[in-house]
Amino acid sequence: MRLLQNYIFLLALVLFAGCQKQLDLVPQGAPSSGNFWKTSEDAVAGINSIYQLYSNNNMYGGGSFYYMSTSDDIACKATGNADRFKYFQLDGNESETRTVWSLHYQAMKRANDAIRNVPAISMEAKLKDRILGEAYFNHAIMHLELAYKYGDQRAGIPIPDRERPENIYVPRPKSVAENYAYIVADLVKAAELLPYFSELGKADYGRAHKTAAWAYLARTYLYARDWAKSQKYADMVISSKQHKLLENFTDVFKISGNWSSEYIWSVTNSAQFPNSVGCIFPGILLEDKGWGVYNGWGSFYPTKELYDAYESIDKRLPVTILKTGDKFMFFGLERSYNVGSFTVSSSNRSGYQFNKYMEPYTYANPTGVYVNSNGNRPTTAMNVPLLRYADVLLMRAEAALMQGQSGDAEINAIRRRAGLLPLSGATLADLKKERRCEFAGEWTDRHWDLVRWGDAQQTYAKPLHHADGREIYTARTFNPAKHHVWPIPLEEIRVSNGTLPQNEGW
Repeated sequence: MRLLQNYIFLLALVLFAGCQKQLDLVPQGAPSSGNFWKTSEDAVAGINSIYQLYSNNNMYGGGSFYYMSTSDDIACKATGNADRFKYFQLDGNESETRTVWSLHYQAMKRANDAIRNVPAISMEAKLKDRILGEAYFNHAIMHLELAYKYGDQRAGIPIPDRERPENIYVPRPKSVAENYAYIVADLVKAAELLPYFSELGKADYGRAHKTAAWAYLARTYLYARDWAKSQKYADMVISSKQHKLLENFTDVFKISGNWSSEYIWSVTNSAQFPNSVGCIFPGILLEDKGWGVYNGWGSFYPTKELYDAYESIDKRLPVTILKTGDKFMFFGLERSYNVGSFTVSSSNRSGYQFNKYMEPYTYANPTGVYVNSNGNRPTTAMNVPLLRYADVLLMRAEAALMQGQSGDAEINAIRRRAGLLPLSGATLADLKKERRCEFAGEWTDRHWDLVRWGDAQQTYAKPLHHADGREIYTARTFNPAKHHVWPIPLEEIRVSNGTLPQNEGW
């Protein structure tokens, strides 16, 4: 099956090559080319160029996961600025995250080009609606991923001038609430225009769809602390009957599960070289140097604290974490983790490994089919989830609990699949535990969960440990008046013509 990103990115790169240098230089976007946006083919290529950015290593490869790695779930290979992230000793010039801001604004710029130009193109109405829906959707999620990382009640992040793209010096809103309102408006428009996923042909799998817009509305309102509206949109996803939990947690993290009933939004991946697309995150989590079999990067590992958070009978535990002595398949043979020739390298900070993304490596001779033959770009054929149906259920449960209502049904649906007994009168503490155990090692951002719950300061004041019990991180100081947002990259401030002040305290 030829998926969306397997054939559109190269075309998009060619069509946009002439303006790429300008796009890279301007922080909030540059005017589109005057000889483009004439035909329906231009419209498709234009929207495809947004998805091309998903493959950038600093988008969903390592990049912003360094922000997430500050949580108590993650130990980092001690290279570069990894420990500076863990101890909140940043200045905004870190190479790992320096381009996160600009990449997201490039994506927003490309979305705005489509929103501004596609309506005037003579083309089939259904296709036009879908393209515009994709543009609004992608602008919204890129906007959201920056808003909660860098914005707060003291200042939001710049909202690009959609009608006047030459106006690149846009000041920060007075509050991130303005960003959330803008994001909501875009997602509502996207949902109105987009088809359901079930209405897409296989060649268009990976494009935005209606329930994904509703799911991101639920997430946006959760961040904005509007529980009733978060619950409303989670309920819309649930009542659409477009999604359901897979019966086995293991199946979520298989190539065959890329487009399952649990899929809502992912980075679409391919292992084909040289035109491989998608994120390299699976390779980033693989043991450093992959025991000499494949070039894993070994950047992020589970902590003992995460391992101990699971009940021993939790079916999610072996799917999520490999520990010493665990049997696993690797390049067609059964291996024993951290034993003999599969002992972990000295750069493994915790003695564990995330197991969720390992299925592509289980096959005999997987390179070129399931795993990229270019080990310097270790994409695989398994999509990397960004928001899945389990998250919708737990967002719905959280919103209900915050309003004094019951979240038992949703929490117990998650627990039932994990092989755990149901709860009666589940509390917010129960919800927090389920989110942690369900989404460990994923892009749902436990660090931000802890921040928005007000738990980060207390949680980070405890040391973190290796599988053998020794301390690998001392107690850390999290200042909730400063560290609840990240420092804006210094280069973005430098080129902003004075319109982009740094976050307070940084």
